This record gives sequence, structure tokens and C-alpha cells, in this order.
Amino acid sequence: MKAIYLQNSFVAAAIVGVLLMTGCSMKPSGDNVAASVDGQKIYRADLEKYYQSQTAGSNQPLSDEQATSLRLSILRELIENEILMHRAEKLGLLATDDEVDRKLTEIKSPYTVEQFNQRLQESKMTMDDFKRNIRRALTADKVLHKEVTSKISVTEQDIKDYYNAHRAEFNLIEPRYHLAHIIVTTTPDPQGGNANKARNEAEARKKIETVQTRLDAGDDFGSLAMAFSEDSSTAPNGGDLGIIPESALKQTDQATRDAIMKLKPGQYTGIIPLNNGAAKQTGAFRIVKLIAMEPAGQRDLSDPRVEQEIRTALQDRREQLLKAAYYEVMRDQAKVENYYAEKVLASMGSPK
Repeated sequence: MKAIYLQNSFVAAAIVGVLLMTGCSMKPSGDNVAASVDGQKIYRADLEKYYQSQTAGSNQPLSDEQATSLRLSILRELIENEILMHRAEKLGLLATDDEVDRKLTEIKSPYTVEQFNQRLQESKMTMDDFKRNIRRALTADKVLHKEVTSKISVTEQDIKDYYNAHRAEFNLIEPRYHLAHIIVTTTPDPQGGNANKARNEAEARKKIETVQTRLDAGDDFGSLAMAFSEDSSTAPNGGDLGIIPESALKQTDQATRDAIMKLKPGQYTGIIPLNNGAAKQTGAFRIVKLIAMEPAGQRDLSDPRVEQEIRTALQDRREQLLKAAYYEVMRDQAKVENYYAEKVLASMGSPK
């Protein structure tokens, strides 16, 4: 679905919607209503709530123009979410309590109760908020699957045609490594907001040793990365570093590079200490997993990975196009009034 993501590692794991209240169809007065969809009000307070959540933790304040642009973007997505909720009611596709509970359990699984509650508090959301957002996200996914995704077809001829037209894209000039990592640093959190953050080298070593023990016991690498890794850019995605060419891998520290070169796909390194620059002190510990490795050379269409890569690319491209068209059609059929946008336009360069 097209939804709002908040810029922190916890809420990034869950798709969020918006809390909306039922209202009347008359045009509201004052600034308390940001927009309405078929008479359903989207309150300015809800818009501000998600604006504050999305900017939480940012060290650099936004200018008035940047803040207004972000609010307009958030509000557009809230409007589209509300349109989908109305469509879901007509189609009988509203998410059930059981579906919401299962998704909540999945989201909470990498965390302890204390960690989950801490991240919930950091995102400025209550549990009722969170569950309501999950319900809206699941409902939107149902609608889009029925109305768009399920109707997309990628044929074998489509895949063959794409490969023949883009053969050079599948000729790797060097090996590529798909990696994930779990990293723990030895310095305390300057903000003091992460209760699970190691504060010194001894705590960091103990924490990474706990991770290693659980990995050796068969725990899932991605789940442990979400729960323990202190790399906020990769932890929400299970520590996934993406696909890295060999030339880039050669630029990393020698200990990590040498450890990775000994791995087979599916294996992970031992604990790797990382020095803290010129101080030559241990600044962090990491464990790296080799998810997959592709050798240099031409990749043939007979390679299942090539076929799946093309199929996924074509599916995603068509899905993105059709979803954009679907939103436009649904928006045209709905009665939408965007009072906040009207106010911005009327301000003529003085957005508030």
C-alpha cells in the first residue's frame, strides 16, 4: 500500500495509517479539520501527530517551506488511505481482529516487552493507535491486492524479451556479495533514549556475545539484527546491507573482508572487533552474514535467479504504474476537500 513511514527503526517495521473520526459533510470552519473525504473528516491534530512522529529524532529542524511540503505529502497519503477504507467497506475487505493480532505479534516478536514499549513511546503512539494503524494497513493491502496486484501477469515471453533487450545488465564485471550484519558500538547513546544501547566496551562485548550464542543456537539472523543491531539504517530490514561489488568490499576493514571471503552463502562470521580510528580502541563489534554470492561473468536466462529478478522487476514496475492509476481513479470518484492545501495556497508564500 501507499502509506506513511516514520523515520525510526521501530515504526519502519510497521505500515501506518491515520486515526480518523466520523464527521458530517458540511464544510468545517476554523483550522481544526485538514481535509475531508466523502464527508469523513481528517483532523489537523491527526496530521500534526503524524508530522511530529515522522520528524521525531531529527537533529536538523525543517524550514517553514520544508515543513509545509512534508505536511502536504502526509495529508495526501492520509486522504488516499481514507479512500481505500471506503472502498474496502464496499468490498467487504476490512481487516479482522485476528489478522490484526497476528500482525502485531509478528511486529513485536524481535523485541522484549520493555523494548517494544520503549519504541512505542518514542514513536509517540499508544497501543490502540498502533493496532488501529495496522488494521488500516492490512485493509489497504487487501484492497490493492484484489483490485490491482492479482490482475498483473508476467509471461515467459515478457521475461525473455526483457533479457534480450537488457543482456548487458546481466554481465557482471566482478563478483557481488549480498550481505547483512549486526553491529554493536561501545559508546553510550548521547540522547539517552535507547535503553538497549551498550554504554561501554564491556557491555558491547557481552551484547554481541549474546547475539552469537543465539545465532549458534539457530535463531534467525534477521530477527536478531532487528532486536540487537545498533545500525538504525539496516536493523529494521534484518541487518540487510544489500548487494556489494567486490571492489567496494575491498575498501572495508581487512578483518571484515578476510572473514567474509571465508564464508559460504548462508554462513556468518565470528565476532569482528572494529577499531575506533586513530585511537586504536575498539569502537564496535560486528557479525556479518553472507546471504548470497554471484561470480563475475554473463548470467544466463536459464539461471533461476535471473528469471526471478526479471519477473520481480516487471511485476513491481507494472504494480507501481497500475497502483498510481488506481489511486487517481478512486480519488476522482471520491469527494475530496483539502482545506490545508487551500490554506497554503491562500497564504501565498507564508506557509504555517
